[in-house]
Amino acid sequence: MNETDLYIAYYSSAEWGCYLSLNWPLPINVIDLYPEFKVLTNGRPGISKGLLGACHLFGVNAIPEAEKEAARTRIMQGPPYTDKEKEDILTYCASDVLETADLLKKMFPYIDIPRALFRGQYMETVAIMEYNGIPIDTETLQRLKANWIQIQEKLILEIDKYYGVYEGTTFKISKFEQYLNNNGIAWPRTEKGALELKDDTFKDMVILHSQLQGLKDLRYILGQLRLSELPVGYDNRNRCLLSPFATKTGRNAPSTSKFIFGPAVWLRSLIKPEKGKALAYIDFSQQEFFIAAVLSGDAEMQEAYNSSDPYIAFAKQAGAVPKEATKETHKAARDCFKQCVLGVQYGMGKESLALRIGKSPAYASELLHHHRRVYKSYWAWCDHVLNSTLLFKRITTCYGWQYHVVGQDRKETRTIINFPSQATGAEILRVACILLVEHGIKIIAPVHDAILIEYDEEEAEETIKQAQKVMSDASEIVLGPGNRIKTEADIIKYPGRYSDPRGAGTWDKIMNILEDSEAKNTGNPDTPVDIPQ
Repeated sequence: MNETDLYIAYYSSAEWGCYLSLNWPLPINVIDLYPEFKVLTNGRPGISKGLLGACHLFGVNAIPEAEKEAARTRIMQGPPYTDKEKEDILTYCASDVLETADLLKKMFPYIDIPRALFRGQYMETVAIMEYNGIPIDTETLQRLKANWIQIQEKLILEIDKYYGVYEGTTFKISKFEQYLNNNGIAWPRTEKGALELKDDTFKDMVILHSQLQGLKDLRYILGQLRLSELPVGYDNRNRCLLSPFATKTGRNAPSTSKFIFGPAVWLRSLIKPEKGKALAYIDFSQQEFFIAAVLSGDAEMQEAYNSSDPYIAFAKQAGAVPKEATKETHKAARDCFKQCVLGVQYGMGKESLALRIGKSPAYASELLHHHRRVYKSYWAWCDHVLNSTLLFKRITTCYGWQYHVVGQDRKETRTIINFPSQATGAEILRVACILLVEHGIKIIAPVHDAILIEYDEEEAEETIKQAQKVMSDASEIVLGPGNRIKTEADIIKYPGRYSDPRGAGTWDKIMNILEDSEAKNTGNPDTPVDIPQ
């Protein structure tokens, strides 16, 4: 292959994973019709984003879905194959190739070649991250699996004693409501007046009431967490589809059960570097806030970002705290202004903000008024973005990621307001990942607006500095000269493990229960060990 060759594919990360396994060089030029089809249809309902969906929309003849699914299922079952099965599999593979070639002819007039090549290069980068995988402490994982039923039972006894909302293994809504009333916690409700018990609601409320973190983790452990679903290879690495371009804003959306960063945060402590290696979790600092400041041209927002603390800076700009205020001296005020900034980014109204900060709607309304007053240019830009998007029925990033607007309701309005900052953040992450690979830095996972890298322990300082510079370079490439997003790096060295502060307490509790359970089982060899299926 050379610089004049062009490779065409549909959802090509699987193909490039095969190239990497065979130690073949990756192509220089790739156009993947999957993200290009997403660009053309993103936001439009009822359209399948698979190859057959694209073929159907563009009038390309394709073999029936049932035949494709039968072939895929048989391939996954593995050999031996009969002669007829071999023929069917080859027919299936050939059909994908021929359909993709025909689809290219139909889609070609709609493809922006330079940007398509950029997205194609990112698909290769995704394959590299999937191929590398995330190192997992499989010994501890197996111990958790072997004792999981006992752990769950003891977790209820350990954690629920602070809440009193379980009967056996059953979460009782009436008892939870009583707990909320006893502790003066205002909880969101559905339109019919029932307590809203979605995971996102618990996630939001934990931000305001940190004492609920244990209950949130317990509900997830008992209701959703399936340790057997977490895939770990023979080399002790977690791998799954990273699902690039899957969200409306073009972010990755890996499976919440198969990606180690997907389940409860405490489980991330299973991430552990190999001997002689180290990991670094490098995060863009207040990325969406800065992107909004740059895109809107709001000098006050940019000034707040460039201070040591944008949230206390906002409080100072609003006149709510003295000029000498710090995070330590005015923590309560800072927390409220921080939640206001984060809430605005997601189109949050006064009622939702009031719940998040534990204040009255009038207080929340005043916070939002401060935001509109201090950041006038930002709000004028927001109004322009919303109006122009509703007029032209689409919104696009500088690199061409596009969202089509079909209707207009509260949810759609929030999507439009969120889109510029989130979608631009996704573009920055794609540029950063591509540049990191080009600089020889081993990326093993993208995590929203952060990146996890792996390196030899003796190269730590040099590698981290280079990675942070590359990530800030990526933000400047997308946002323009001088607009560099700061980064923060958390370093994990062997024999240490990754630790998220939100889940550290739960991890320690589970480890104590595990050790106690194993000690009892060891003391009584006849005690059966339950293995979850």
